[in-house]
Amino acid sequence: MDAMIVGLAANPWALAVLAGVVFADAFLVVVPGEVAVTALGSVAAASGLPPLWSVILIGALAAFAGDASCYTIGRLPHPRTWRVLQHPRPQQAMDWASTRLRTHAATAVFTARFIPFGRLAVNLSAGAAGVPAVRYLPIAAVAATAWAAFQALVGAAIASIVPGGAVVAVLISIAIALAVGWTIDFAIGRIRPAA
Repeated sequence: MDAMIVGLAANPWALAVLAGVVFADAFLVVVPGEVAVTALGSVAAASGLPPLWSVILIGALAAFAGDASCYTIGRLPHPRTWRVLQHPRPQQAMDWASTRLRTHAATAVFTARFIPFGRLAVNLSAGAAGVPAVRYLPIAAVAATAWAAFQALVGAAIASIVPGGAVVAVLISIAIALAVGWTIDFAIGRIRPAA
């Protein structure tokens, strides 16, 4: 099984698939971009293929491209009227993002990278609110790079600490990435009613 996972990760298409998943995660919150970066980071550390730096680089570039695309879409007329954003959770996320972007843009962008619907909401809201690209895009680039490095290094750390090869490292990395996401969801759910 280890040989199969390492073989898949060594395939040149592995980084292209990673880029596609991370980019799609900007629009489709059910796509697990963080899980993909964490898992490939663990394989990179366990086997050396692909190089860890390439996982971070491709993850960061794809995340930034997705964020910039959402920001650009947010600049279109009236994104809040779109049917997909009419449900309560996306509306709450958009309201939260708009408020935070006015006062703490960098904090909002960095925080949103780890919150379901947060990334989409902040990027769309930044565009819709008219946050200047010259201000927003550098923040988004730094946030995307920090996020990709964090996710890949979590996977790499797990692979170096946990014995059992690439399969075990990937499984534990995925479990930790999901647990962190669920913990953030739970914490936000407990905080929101008080706000």
